[in-house]
Amino acid sequence: MTTGRIHSWDLSTGVDGPGTRFVLFVSGCPLRCLYCANPDTWHMRDGKETTVDEVMAEIEKYRPFVTAAGGGVTVTGGEPLLQPAFTGALLRRCKEAGLHTALDTSGFLGARATGELLADTDLVLLDIKTFDIAAYRELTGGALAPTLNFATRLDRLGIPVWIRYVLVPGRNDAPEPIDGLARFLSGLGNVDRVDVLPFHKLGAPKYEALGIPFPLRDTPVPDAALTERVRGQFRDCGLSAY
Repeated sequence: MTTGRIHSWDLSTGVDGPGTRFVLFVSGCPLRCLYCANPDTWHMRDGKETTVDEVMAEIEKYRPFVTAAGGGVTVTGGEPLLQPAFTGALLRRCKEAGLHTALDTSGFLGARATGELLADTDLVLLDIKTFDIAAYRELTGGALAPTLNFATRLDRLGIPVWIRYVLVPGRNDAPEPIDGLARFLSGLGNVDRVDVLPFHKLGAPKYEALGIPFPLRDTPVPDAALTERVRGQFRDCGLSAY
């Protein structure tokens, strides 16, 4: 029986895939993004051990509502590909149940996604933090190349992708890297949309509760003009940006 460690689940509409979604937050993440809103999901040890059967039993309670709203199931985190066996088994069960599936990932561990796992994935929500290699490392503590390689692999497989771009003033708002990312994405044939998500501080109380300094405490949130400028840069390359 396949087990994994999860943090929680929630219902969401619009941002975690089409329709109303059952969103499962798994535990554990290899990155430490400065703007992370879920620091309570960083460590596997803090999650609750559960089985795929137990998660599916919870999903079944909401299936009529979710399917009527044109939704499905999204696996997020943390980082779902830190637990590829659990994530893959869950996606398989969801597909067998006729549910639309979405995988929300940084792509940093994209090499761990097996062909079987991706075959059971209807949509990938791919977080690309920046196209600047040095800025990416500063923002996340990791390398950019694995994410770009994963994006290219998803294109080869024809798996639809929604790009998530969290806009942080002074960190990833410079025009040139955004243009570079837009050109890269426009060269792929599977990017359905780009969501430019303004940085926010709603996760700050979690840092305080955990006794962890919030790295971007003094960073301003982007204003409407900046957000629209960045969306316009993606649109200028023929991408649908929101």
